[in-house]
Amino acid sequence: MKTTPTDAIVDTLLALVNIPSPTGRTHRAIQYIVARMNDLGGENMTVQRTNKGGLNVTVPGRDRATQRVLTAHVDTLGAMVKEIKEDGRLKLSQLGGYSWHSVDGEYCTVETGNGQTISGTILATHTSVHVYADAREQARTEENMEVRLDAPVKSEADVHALGINVGDFVSFDARAEKTAHGFVKSRHLDDKASTAILVELIRYLVKTNTELPYTTHFMFSTFEEVGFGANSGIPEGVREYLAVDMGAIGEGQATDEYCVSICAKDSSGPYNYDLRQKLVALAEQHDIYYQVDIYPFYGSDASAAVEAGADLIHGLVGPGIDASHAYERTHEDALSNTFRLLYHYVLSPSL
Repeated sequence: MKTTPTDAIVDTLLALVNIPSPTGRTHRAIQYIVARMNDLGGENMTVQRTNKGGLNVTVPGRDRATQRVLTAHVDTLGAMVKEIKEDGRLKLSQLGGYSWHSVDGEYCTVETGNGQTISGTILATHTSVHVYADAREQARTEENMEVRLDAPVKSEADVHALGINVGDFVSFDARAEKTAHGFVKSRHLDDKASTAILVELIRYLVKTNTELPYTTHFMFSTFEEVGFGANSGIPEGVREYLAVDMGAIGEGQATDEYCVSICAKDSSGPYNYDLRQKLVALAEQHDIYYQVDIYPFYGSDASAAVEAGADLIHGLVGPGIDASHAYERTHEDALSNTFRLLYHYVLSPSL
């Protein structure tokens, strides 16, 4: 490949993170990807929505019997309205696995059943240090968190009058920004960073008329954060399944914000050894900065597919992302390195 479309990846990422798509309410993000595919006008590329609300983009290859899947998920962390309190505040039920303290003070948006949106802020019930003796120590748990709506509400009836009801979706503001030194900081980089990489990889392959050795399916799933993203609808003939998600950063981890992280094992167990070693060899052959790592509290679309009974060679890679499931950050180098590894992977011989 001549150049990596890093700027395009960042632009797509910034567009995606600003499209609310908590698990169960992802249609706008999928519509965005469909529009980006449709404006390519690729005659041989097929774009198909799934019954679960996801999207499969298929790029045919020379060998159509042996096939591959690359997947990323567009669903993000979020919440649903669990209860409307007597004073007009909202109690929440989590969508995805995050700690409540990571969203304490975060701006959010409630989407009503008729499509209206009302902004608000997620706060602990005992936030004011001038009123509550335990404001600093109060546990940030579901029971102790609430949404303060940016509307003149003083009662449950006032909230209902706005059209808000139990089961309405709540999205967290992304607060996305690209810095002068090439960092992208935002909520929802998990997994919109990898989604942006796959979108631009497809566009690069089609625009450059790159012929793939095998028919390759790019699956954009919508329920990964709750554990069953792309474990169904896997096309017949798929042998290799590569999840493209975030690389987890923290104490004891090799992954950083500049590398493509290759996962050897997560909470589901080891990923396929031969595929992992192949990805390492490709990275070394093409001078791509990578790290091999173990993610102790993690699962992916690939592991969900295997756990559901799919007979697949499965792997997991992704850009290194700091502070996962909180206010996250990565660097454009990690996006570029992940893109380059995936490009060489889709052109490589099958195992």
